[in-house]
Amino acid sequence: MKFWVRLSPNDQVIIALAPLSVGQKLTLEDGSSLILKEDVSQGHKVATDYFPAGQDVLKFGYSIGKASIDIAPGTWVHTHNLRTGLDGIMNYSYEPTEDLKSSLNPADAIRTFMGYERPNGDVGIRNEIWIINTVGCINKTCERLAQKGNVRFGDHGIDGIYHFAHPFGCSQLGDDLKFTQKLLASLVGHPNAAGVLVVGLGCENNQIDLFKDAIGVYDPKRVKFLRSQDAEDEIEEGLKLIGELVNFASTFTRKPLPVSKIKIGLKCGGSDGYSGITANPLVGGVSDRLIEAGGTAILTEVPEMFGAETILMKRASDEDVFGRIVALINDFKQYYIRHNQVIYENPSPGNKSGGISTLEEKSLGCTQKGGHSLVTDVVPYGERVVKTGLNLLEAPGNDLVSVTALTAAGAHIVLFTTGRGTPFGGPVPTVKISTNSELAQRKRNWIDFNSGRLLEGHSMEQLVDEMWESMIAIASGEMRTHNEKNGFKEIAIFKDGVTL
Repeated sequence: MKFWVRLSPNDQVIIALAPLSVGQKLTLEDGSSLILKEDVSQGHKVATDYFPAGQDVLKFGYSIGKASIDIAPGTWVHTHNLRTGLDGIMNYSYEPTEDLKSSLNPADAIRTFMGYERPNGDVGIRNEIWIINTVGCINKTCERLAQKGNVRFGDHGIDGIYHFAHPFGCSQLGDDLKFTQKLLASLVGHPNAAGVLVVGLGCENNQIDLFKDAIGVYDPKRVKFLRSQDAEDEIEEGLKLIGELVNFASTFTRKPLPVSKIKIGLKCGGSDGYSGITANPLVGGVSDRLIEAGGTAILTEVPEMFGAETILMKRASDEDVFGRIVALINDFKQYYIRHNQVIYENPSPGNKSGGISTLEEKSLGCTQKGGHSLVTDVVPYGERVVKTGLNLLEAPGNDLVSVTALTAAGAHIVLFTTGRGTPFGGPVPTVKISTNSELAQRKRNWIDFNSGRLLEGHSMEQLVDEMWESMIAIASGEMRTHNEKNGFKEIAIFKDGVTL
């Protein structure tokens, strides 16, 4: 068994692949010995060089921070002796990577999956009915509608009736209300929903008539509206409208469609020291492969780009996209400043426990989910992706908020890497990919794919192939993710404003 791995020849740290004990002797690449000066947990870092205080510490071949005290070889490297090297608002210059381009893979470009083609040309991978409420006051009304609708229409050739509770839509002002409207309007337009029932209360800020403006052009056979205060019995009226939507949805059947129509969202949850070694590079390989087939991948979690943003900027397809990546990064930093928060806050307690010490370390692992493709577009929060290739989406790192934003942007499937585990899912199939085998074995009811096998003799090429086929099977309805099996479908909306 190998006890450690070094991710780049330039790195001055190695990653423990098993718990290491004080006094344990490790043999490095050049045959030299390294004696552990303290216990080191699995997934955490060990210094192989001497670092004086203030020196950059390299992992992935990039700086993950600076030594806060002198660090000797064989020492555990973590938050107690490593600090962020990031500070303030940075200036960026356009320095594109030479000869970088996205290429087409002819073999994958002709692959098909079994999907639903909608009248407007959009493609869905599920044939569901979604209930979208304009305001949080009627969450329970919509929940009852979904429950009763599934009982009444569950055998009518649809994939289920779902409601997504949220607390907003009333007493919101300005951009805060617009965020809610844009996000919900984009969910209304998602092609996994063959039919949508929009339910309002009647006295909220997000009035149905105003919300219709946010939705834009819609097919009245696909989108129905119910104002609860105007209905004598909103449950019976809602079920009548759901019945009409179910009849419309039943006209769709799966047909072969090119994989280039698939859009995937890229997300990482609670991380560990293996996230940047196994799951995130694996997802990056699948992302590149889909893009090479003419498809679309969407990368978000803007604060988890801090410290690795220049890697993405160098991959901008042109100078205009570069400028919009700069604005994406700096606008989010200003959001922190506006709320008097530290821009470069350390990762969450769970991430730290797993071996992630600084924001730049988290970011360098996080951005690997975007593979090596060109960045073709930058998409504002709540809006839909319009270009194929790798898109960057404005949203925070919070799991529920970012997965909701990925769904609203048009992702059919979200590839969700995790070293800690989580049961939740977004409105679309949310594929939980464990970074390590222990998690996959312990939480079989959460985890859909085990990338920890990369540390157990499986090759990256082999697992990219396996995940690629799994993605196509999920898109074709041949496989269901655990969040679908468990009925875990949730949304969360980004809030940045005053509530009356």
